[in-house]
Amino acid sequence: MISVYKRKRLEFITVIYWFLLVYIIAALVWWFIALEKQNFAVFDSRVQQLNEHSVSYQDEYHNILEERKRKTSQYIGEGTTFLLLILLGALFVYRATRKQLMLSKQQQNFMMAVTHELKTPIAVIQLNLETLEKRRLDEEKQLRLINATLQETGRLNELATNILVTSQLESGSYQPDKEKINLSGLIDEAVSDFSRRYPQRTISKMGDPGLYVTGEALLLQLLVNNLLDNALKYSPPETAVGISVEKQHDKVFMKVYDEGVGIPDDEKKKVFEKFYRSGSETTRKTKGTGLGLYLCKRIAESHNAKIRITDNQPSGSIFTVEFKTRA
Repeated sequence: MISVYKRKRLEFITVIYWFLLVYIIAALVWWFIALEKQNFAVFDSRVQQLNEHSVSYQDEYHNILEERKRKTSQYIGEGTTFLLLILLGALFVYRATRKQLMLSKQQQNFMMAVTHELKTPIAVIQLNLETLEKRRLDEEKQLRLINATLQETGRLNELATNILVTSQLESGSYQPDKEKINLSGLIDEAVSDFSRRYPQRTISKMGDPGLYVTGEALLLQLLVNNLLDNALKYSPPETAVGISVEKQHDKVFMKVYDEGVGIPDDEKKKVFEKFYRSGSETTRKTKGTGLGLYLCKRIAESHNAKIRITDNQPSGSIFTVEFKTRA
């Protein structure tokens, strides 16, 4: 009921807006026509007052005609300027309103996604704990339930961290404590962690060992985790996911590969926008909040790094993060 009311209210406001815009333009046209009529009336009146037999008649008539033309040019110039300002203002209001509506819709989708992402692990954790409390299970089953509970707790922790860090980065309150970080070792830990969490998936790590970059461990860990999580989410379970790290001259390149459906060229930049999720049916059915890749971009920017997407062959995507090893 509330959404219907808001939609009806928005439709009413939109109709009023366009009505006022048309009214203002019509008033501007009427103003121009009225001034032109007055201009011609003044011209005719002054011409009638001239003495046709006067020696200076032609010069006086020419001066009156030139003045009428100048007035017409003045009205056209002023009217055109006002019309352009009105249209620019209308375009600005339209774009701002459209952007606000899109942001509102994205925020609503985000809240729904976050609610779902929170309820699922909480429900699993509650069920597992109730099972452990009410039933006497053998040690192997207990360990499986405890492991599943720890995994869901990890999901909750990652979600909360993503939301918190995103908020802090946007507000400027997060002050990273940068130092030399072993990026290769950090990636090894991430691959090991994801392999435990997703034993049915193939996750491989390639590249050079012992590569260091300047940054903060927490943010870089979030960067790696979100890219790996994104690759696992948007690729079929039977396909492999890979991550590589290598040094070329004074730059370190980290790449995350997947063999999913890929990302269309017109969406390669949009996926880094806040709350944005691809419009394909595959991604709509996949759980997510639309914050992961946005956070990746913010983290990369905070480390003076670049992040981009290219196509993997024969299918899928490659996310590349380019770090500078020196300023």
